[in-house]
Amino acid sequence: MSFPFRDDGPVEFSAQLPEAADLVVIGGGVIGVSTALFAARRGLSVVLLEKGRIAAEQSSRNWGWIRVQGRDLAEIPIALEAQDLWRELDVASHGRLGTRTTGVTYLARTASELGAFEAWLAEARGLGVSSEMLGRTAMLRHLGYPRAAWMGALHTPTDMVAEPWAAVPELARLARAEGATLIERCAARGLDRQAGRIAGVATEAGRIRTSAVVLAGGAWSSLFLRRHGVDIPQLSVRSTAMATHPVHRVVDVAAVDDRLAFRPRADGGYTLAPSAFAELSLGPDALRHLRHYLPLALSGEFDVRLRRPQPANWPDAFSTPRHWSGAEQSPFERLRILDPGPNVAKLAEVTQRFGAHFPDLDRIDMQAGWGGMIDVLPDIVPVVDRVAALPGLTVCTGMCGHGFGAGPGFGRVALDLATGGDPGHDLSRFRIGRFFDGSPLRPGPNL
Repeated sequence: MSFPFRDDGPVEFSAQLPEAADLVVIGGGVIGVSTALFAARRGLSVVLLEKGRIAAEQSSRNWGWIRVQGRDLAEIPIALEAQDLWRELDVASHGRLGTRTTGVTYLARTASELGAFEAWLAEARGLGVSSEMLGRTAMLRHLGYPRAAWMGALHTPTDMVAEPWAAVPELARLARAEGATLIERCAARGLDRQAGRIAGVATEAGRIRTSAVVLAGGAWSSLFLRRHGVDIPQLSVRSTAMATHPVHRVVDVAAVDDRLAFRPRADGGYTLAPSAFAELSLGPDALRHLRHYLPLALSGEFDVRLRRPQPANWPDAFSTPRHWSGAEQSPFERLRILDPGPNVAKLAEVTQRFGAHFPDLDRIDMQAGWGGMIDVLPDIVPVVDRVAALPGLTVCTGMCGHGFGAGPGFGRVALDLATGGDPGHDLSRFRIGRFFDGSPLRPGPNL
């Protein structure tokens, strides 16, 4: 399949829906696929249900960064574990995940930005990060002497990159080879309960018995949960990115400032994106949860533009049903792949900026441009938790645009939560109840 992925042609992952499984995973992105892979390695019978295609939404549309740098402190141990897992999984996949250790660099235009980087590093250093501050001279040398007014940088040499549209499908192939059952174009319509516990999953292909479910549905998670009476303040915003044709390699590190992000790709081109820019299309959930997001909006730290209401069949469209039975067609079948398209003006803007910083590039041609819907939460950290109201259900969602890199780590954590094991990390920061129990929301770092 060509990227961005479409719902056409025969599916790659198909199987007969079994009558029962130890674990059912809903969602075929990096976290869901990783959960299924690790479950199979533990000898569990596991079925992954994907309404469209593996990695067709945000797991293939992200920047491709596998970073520890700039993360919320509670995420750092999981992100470090994920980097080890990426390396191990790349070996198991015979190098087809395309992981590379290039480092990640955050570029500061102002003294206040430098101060924010230094404050993060002061707290994160004790958790084992390799990050370091670079002065202007070292930063310019590090980036090949770009034409830019950056004052300095935060750099993490051990951070990695990969090609997301190649890596996640390869993880899925590895999961299948190790015993997981993955079924594309098979939407989960809802959960069955007996005596108050999860007893099965209703799908468009029939019912499967199980006592354990992991929901890793990205931008669709809150819609699925609300159908079962669980309400989380998750929204989805559009981000934009592009891939250039192969060009002369001027810089071989992933980097970002307050306007532009860039990453060298394995094919000789670059992935470019506007940083800290997102677009929110209005819908019922956006209006209901506005109060949760006001503090973040008023902080001025994010450039979020309001747009007209979500189109028909999108997760938060005014016309999208919030309730349906397991025998009815669900919203997940009406729109197999959420493909919002890019902001064309932003593509032109980032192309111009990248060329201005690196004038040795005579010409920058776009190979592909795309949009992706990022599942966000008001404090910019995810929900990773068992759902007390639905025993047997574990939710792993709201990755806020940085789930790709930490995906294998969160997949392993989700598996242990779902099977009653020890996740090995303090997950209190990610609990689902923080939005409703009066706890003050503490936004993660805007880095």
